[in-house]
Amino acid sequence: MRIESWITRQAGEPMVREERLEEPGPGEVIVRVAGCGVCHTDLGYYYDGVATRHGFPLTLGHEVSGTVECAGDDASDWMGKDVIIPAVIPCGSCAACEQGRGSICKRQIFPGNDVHGGFGSHLRVPAVGLCPVPDLTDPRLNPSGLELAALSVIADAVSTPYQAILRSGLSEGDLAVFVGVGGVGGFGAQIAATMGAVVIAIDVSDERLELASSHGASLTLRSDSDDLKGLRRRVRAFARERGIDSWHQKVFETSGNPNGQQAAFSLLGPGGYLSIVGYTPKPVTLALSNLMAFDATAQGNWGCLPQHYPAVLELVLGGRVSLTPFIEYRAMHTINETFSALHHGSASRRPILIPES
Repeated sequence: MRIESWITRQAGEPMVREERLEEPGPGEVIVRVAGCGVCHTDLGYYYDGVATRHGFPLTLGHEVSGTVECAGDDASDWMGKDVIIPAVIPCGSCAACEQGRGSICKRQIFPGNDVHGGFGSHLRVPAVGLCPVPDLTDPRLNPSGLELAALSVIADAVSTPYQAILRSGLSEGDLAVFVGVGGVGGFGAQIAATMGAVVIAIDVSDERLELASSHGASLTLRSDSDDLKGLRRRVRAFARERGIDSWHQKVFETSGNPNGQQAAFSLLGPGGYLSIVGYTPKPVTLALSNLMAFDATAQGNWGCLPQHYPAVLELVLGGRVSLTPFIEYRAMHTINETFSALHHGSASRRPILIPES
């Protein structure tokens, strides 16, 4: 199959459109891209020198939805089906996978990192872990009328905070604090609210905070309006008003920014829980002994296991997690301008790039 995609040959240099021929191997499929979201991780690869495992030249992009157009041996059942491609695809058969640790599978495939990703017309990926999408033309299954392209962000921006929340043990009545509510954090705040948590959204953008306020957040705070001590006082005062003890407070660092990570760590109290979801290659100075003194927990989160995708898709199609206010569509050929806009902070919604017909 002839595939056209946008290739990064060297970090920071304009991506160029090129063609290549691919065919699926055993257990693989080729998916025609309906949409591919642009993630903070893509910017890290492109601008910050974060190394991809495959190395350049490479097509980036790991938030992909589309339709299977070609299938190899042992994957023919997927032909013609609409799917979401997990951002992290464990092999499913190694010791880590068999013990439920697919996120650290050494044979995992990360589109746009291990193999060519979704910024193009098609991509070739393993069929294992694909999430089938029901008939979106059926209003009973898709009452919000979402397009297949919109579902691309489930592959990371929605599913990743979902797994982080599951791991935290968040329960109804707990306090969930999201530091950074653009993209991943905005969807995480919605998911936490649907689970019955009380949600605080923290960010530097009034626009993002206003959106979070109308989609699950009970309190919004600008992280740059006070120092860390002041921010901590305001969060703790809110928790006291709600009668929420410190060991029922879960903090999710979703900004991928050093200042955000410092702020998130500073909010930990006795018995508290911190989930590191955002990524930055920059070093951060922390009083790590606070984990010992508070008997607190900090845990990283890498993607989302494919087994959770159907539940995430159900939340979205059922309208319990809203996508439309948080996304925008752009033509795939605007990829260089779109990356620049995100890099310079002039794009407030998560762009989904749509291939040209």
